[in-house]
Amino acid sequence: MAENKRDYYEVLGVDKSAGDDEIKKAYRKSAMKYHPDRNPGDKEAEEKFKELGEAYEVLSDADKRARYDQFGFAGVDPNYGGGAGGSGFGGFGGFGDFGDIFGEFFGGGSRRQTNYNAPRRGENVGIRLELTFEEAAFGVEKEVAAQRIENCAACNGSGSADGAVETCSQCRGTGQIRTVQNFMGMQMQSQTTCPQCSGRGKVIKNPCGTCRGKGKVRRTQKTRVKIPAGVDAGQNVRVRGEGNVGSNGGPNGDLMVEIYIKRHPIFERDGMQVYCEVPITFTQAALGGEIEVPTLDGKIKFVLPEGTQTGKLFSLSGRGIPQVNNPKRRGDHRFTVVVETPTKLTKEQKELLRQLDETLDGKSNPQRKKFFDTIKEFFD
Repeated sequence: MAENKRDYYEVLGVDKSAGDDEIKKAYRKSAMKYHPDRNPGDKEAEEKFKELGEAYEVLSDADKRARYDQFGFAGVDPNYGGGAGGSGFGGFGGFGDFGDIFGEFFGGGSRRQTNYNAPRRGENVGIRLELTFEEAAFGVEKEVAAQRIENCAACNGSGSADGAVETCSQCRGTGQIRTVQNFMGMQMQSQTTCPQCSGRGKVIKNPCGTCRGKGKVRRTQKTRVKIPAGVDAGQNVRVRGEGNVGSNGGPNGDLMVEIYIKRHPIFERDGMQVYCEVPITFTQAALGGEIEVPTLDGKIKFVLPEGTQTGKLFSLSGRGIPQVNNPKRRGDHRFTVVVETPTKLTKEQKELLRQLDETLDGKSNPQRKKFFDTIKEFFD
């Protein structure tokens, strides 16, 4: 079956040299995209989500990743002799146990085993939040709803309906089974995950009916989130401790709020700078005068210089987006004037414009004069 699988690094879209943080980030990004909750009924997305999970399970575990890098799928597939607890070659427990055997023989330490009873931090939870242009610029407090994993209230997270949790009799609470085997006349020890308790060291005889013995349930939790002024699209706001619950006393994960910003009918943004276009009349452009410019702080009066050309860019200092964590510092508001050519003129208005045009010369229209002078030189 391995020949039908894609390379795990290819699945996550990372290089073989990728670190743990890069692998985790790549997985979360793709997992959010193909999560079944966001793609209901989409079988292709469901298969990709499962494929991502399988790849991350291997590459996020140092031991499994090492076996995969050395032996490929065979190193992590029990059917090929890989993986913890597999029967492997000649009953020696697979590639992982060969690593233990030769490591101990040549003086190296034994392979690290997963300790299910150690405190573990909960996973982060990610959601998307759409803000208005102004909310992102000046900050806002929002209530968001996110699904997260919590301790089951019915059993207080124990997984037991009556609170009784027994120590596993097979591994005596260690979660591991140590066996001794003969290898070339020598006794070799190997360690595998306990099959009775799945490595947890504890057994629940009467599972909780609410969480079915898992001790955890998925719930929708509402949280107040403070969005800082100046936040931009694609950025994440972290709310500590509002992610999935930790295990064995470990801390909770965080809530990661990814910001989206609605398109504004007037303003556009580039970092801390705000841009807009302001239409002006032919007369305002020619004679100059006072106009109103829309900004995030409201309308501001601005005096246009005489002879303003269409496309001219002006800047209002300190009227743009506040800097995150330093709202007193702001970018600029930049606006471009666009001269609007008048339409639906009356006969009298057209005649006045003709009379005006007859009085204009090269001094009044220097760019036009330069253009036609260049054409004349070129063709002559």
